[in-house]
Amino acid sequence: MEYMTESTDRSPGHILCCECGVPISPNPANICVACLRSKVDISQGIPKQVSVSFCKQCQRYFQPPGTWIQCALESRELLALCLKKIKAPLSKVRLVDAGFVWTEPHSKRLKVKLTIQKEVMNGAILQQVFVVDYVVQSQMCGDCHRVEAKDFWKAVIQVRQKTLHKKTFYYLEQLILKYGMHQNTLRIKEIHDGLDFYYSSKQHAQKMVEFLQCTVPCRYKASQRLISQDIHSNTYNYKSTFSVEIVPVCKDNVVCLSPKLAQSLGNMNQICVCIRVTSAIHLIDPNTLQVADIDGSTFWSHPFNSLCHPKQLEEFIVMECSIVRDIKRTAGAGMISKKHALGEVWVQKTSEMNTDKQYFCRTHLGHLLNPGDLVLGFDLANCNLNDEHVNKMNSDRVPDVVLIKKSYDRTKRQRRRNWKLKELARERENMDTDDERQYQDFLEDLEEDEAIRKNVNIYRDSTIPVESDTDDEGAPRISLAEMLEDLHISQDATGEEGASMMT
Repeated sequence: MEYMTESTDRSPGHILCCECGVPISPNPANICVACLRSKVDISQGIPKQVSVSFCKQCQRYFQPPGTWIQCALESRELLALCLKKIKAPLSKVRLVDAGFVWTEPHSKRLKVKLTIQKEVMNGAILQQVFVVDYVVQSQMCGDCHRVEAKDFWKAVIQVRQKTLHKKTFYYLEQLILKYGMHQNTLRIKEIHDGLDFYYSSKQHAQKMVEFLQCTVPCRYKASQRLISQDIHSNTYNYKSTFSVEIVPVCKDNVVCLSPKLAQSLGNMNQICVCIRVTSAIHLIDPNTLQVADIDGSTFWSHPFNSLCHPKQLEEFIVMECSIVRDIKRTAGAGMISKKHALGEVWVQKTSEMNTDKQYFCRTHLGHLLNPGDLVLGFDLANCNLNDEHVNKMNSDRVPDVVLIKKSYDRTKRQRRRNWKLKELARERENMDTDDERQYQDFLEDLEEDEAIRKNVNIYRDSTIPVESDTDDEGAPRISLAEMLEDLHISQDATGEEGASMMT
């Protein structure tokens, strides 16, 4: 019994608050919590309203002294940015907890709930919870300001190709879109013989040049111009220019190789047809079906030009066609195409149907042609060929007609085309009237050549009804399995899904 009495005596008793007289447990200040809070405000000095800069163009927040970062709403990154804005006042107290209070995404307000502790009056520790209101203010960042100015650039890439057709540029445009290589450009300007890409840094331009070298056969020259210099800090300001020249050969061109190059490619005939241009020039010999790939360095070592331009294509009608089964191959011959069939055909120009003049030729389109079909080709017999390699050739080695591709009704193909492509946002000037015709040629090439199609993002056009993969004429079409759905996802001011913060 005595033991229990002693234990009761040792239990701490209550004291009265020296301010209001309320019984409280003893503490170093001998004041209740309510009176202590009325006398001391530990959040004093911490601002309750702070401004945060936000760029609407690139959807980034400004983090002093000079960086812009992208943060999602209520993310850890955004919370850290908000706390850094009041870092100096917070250093005088102990931060226990911090978190966001939900606000409407479009309200231009961010609310952060803080829990802090501080030692007051003889060692008593006081805890307080309060909310800091952050006002989101619009401010354009330096990068976006340069983009809007359109005149500020540190590097430019001038891509040129000395041809009359833009098939290679249309193909290059799709590759740039697929791999997102246009994201760092300040602007893209289209002129009559190429494209200009403007960049805010030389490093971005060099990355684009490396991409071009991997995707199309080309060569480039680099130069730079001194804009300003500071002799005291030894700093220089340059504007760099990269001049990129793509090989002057397009798909469906007829070319004449030099004798040395033709021999090195497996004793090919000098007259060849370009079936496609990707990272190399793909040629086929219409007499033997022999194929060869020529990269950029080989082309510039042994250059050759197109014998005819696309406007010289003429329409022929097939009078007779027979497949050549046994192909005689010479010693050292190269690879033979498995996708084509060698045919011997008699053709007649549709413009000369009232005459009996016909032409005989060999063609790589034997698997497509039947009597009565229309086919496009070049009439070399009645054409003035001004080429150094052709002039040195024996006239018997130059074919009368070189057939390029089978002809279909373009109007029907356009009407039944249930897919579409995306385009680069660019400035256009001095555009030719036949740009639309050239673009339609490129779309038809995609339908006819699966090898080019693999490198291009093709999107389903929901406005056109789904039909069979081939039409009445047998024109090639792209299957639905090769198409992508064109998705449109709305984003908020931080790059996340939701309503826009700045509307």
